[in-house]
Amino acid sequence: MSLFHEDRLLIDGRLVRAERTFETVDPSTGKVLGTASDADTGHVEAAVAAARRAFDTTDWMRDRELRLRCLRSLYDALHTHREELRDLTIAEVGAPRSLTHGPQLDEPIEMVKYYADLLEHHPFREELPVLESRGRRHRRWIEKEAAGVVAAILPYNFPNQLALAKLAPALAAGCTVVLKGAPDTPWTTLALGRIIAEATGIPPGVVNVLTSSGPETGELLTTHPGIDMITFTGSTPVGKAIMAAASATLKRVFLELGGKSAMILLDDADLANAAMFAAFTICSHSGQGCALTSRLLVPRERHDEIVGLVAAMLGKVRYGDPADPKTHMGPLISEKQRAKVHGMVERAVAAGARLVTGGRPVDGEGFFYEPTLLAGVDPAAEIAQEEVFGPVLAVIAYDDEDHAVRIANDSVYGLSGAVLGADAERATAVARRIRSGTFSINGGNYFAADAPFGGFKQSGIGREMGVAGLEEFLELKTFAVPAD
Repeated sequence: MSLFHEDRLLIDGRLVRAERTFETVDPSTGKVLGTASDADTGHVEAAVAAARRAFDTTDWMRDRELRLRCLRSLYDALHTHREELRDLTIAEVGAPRSLTHGPQLDEPIEMVKYYADLLEHHPFREELPVLESRGRRHRRWIEKEAAGVVAAILPYNFPNQLALAKLAPALAAGCTVVLKGAPDTPWTTLALGRIIAEATGIPPGVVNVLTSSGPETGELLTTHPGIDMITFTGSTPVGKAIMAAASATLKRVFLELGGKSAMILLDDADLANAAMFAAFTICSHSGQGCALTSRLLVPRERHDEIVGLVAAMLGKVRYGDPADPKTHMGPLISEKQRAKVHGMVERAVAAGARLVTGGRPVDGEGFFYEPTLLAGVDPAAEIAQEEVFGPVLAVIAYDDEDHAVRIANDSVYGLSGAVLGADAERATAVARRIRSGTFSINGGNYFAADAPFGGFKQSGIGREMGVAGLEEFLELKTFAVPAD
């Protein structure tokens, strides 16, 4: 099996090549890798019908042992094809090789094992106390069952992680799935479809995989009466549109959306360590991560000192060929995204921010952008309020701790954040005052299969991963019988 050039859709257990195709590009060179099947609305109808049949007419939802075997076979198959997936992720996503040993590939594969283990022991039934009512005693209990047919819609930045973070708990819960990949990274998603079709025991129709170049397929999934639930990761504007579209049929909606997370350096922080943490964080996957801390909040009296330290650290970030194990930062996903990033930087400078370093597209092949530092940023400026999705760090000065908290919370987003300080209790107290779904204290890493991930405010609805991630795909049904 060669996954590298897989261009077929997976519908009802069969690998199907669409009549239309679209190109996929290596972002590190700008060159076309090949083509992928461009699904149309007919493919969506067929995929939804297959998922509906598998959910409504088979034992998939009720057969926990079958689901457990299928998840374990998927885990084994992903391990078998891990290195092919690694090379594909580097080529199509532009992810540095080092990142594929973490959240781009290896950690997501382990997520499948986590949900298989959770399925084996999770209580899908809960007894309630006997109720005395109307002269009788009533025995009551709650059962948790699958939410139904799920449409899972992916972005381009972490396609393996996001596909498996949606697919594994959905399957564990007993749902069936129509998985739609991002148009920028179709092969990565289609490779997963082929693995499911040829190397697992997952029955036909339980998982269907689509890719398309335009919005029509995604739009149909959000309104289709055969879909019970939507799980979407992407931008907040698209998330709002999906929520509105889903309201007509009252679909369940999970949304993991944008972020403009703040890293707060307290006045007792180790500045050299903090500067390194801030610089290398914003350059992780070229800043293409919704939870990355893109605002750096610093004490006003130490603003210039910290800016100098961060600029020096950004100068040490090695960017270039993502296949090189020493590369820390690869390219942006496309020329369109690079132009967006550059436009935001130019507008920030025009609005009064000081460009300290970077701020330019890199000459040559591919869609690289220099690690960029902006100082003296107004907390209300576009660059401090809007998601950039590029290696651009905005430094904002604060007057005291309360001021820092106000700035951090002055955002429509609430996905993540970080605080660094010598006094761990003080740092934790500051973290508790920030309205966000995840938080790092003094470099702590929360991101793992067992940790719920999601945001407050316009960063989304619901939680992915952990037990909470399984519960997103479950409905509650309450039963009662006479106890006498």
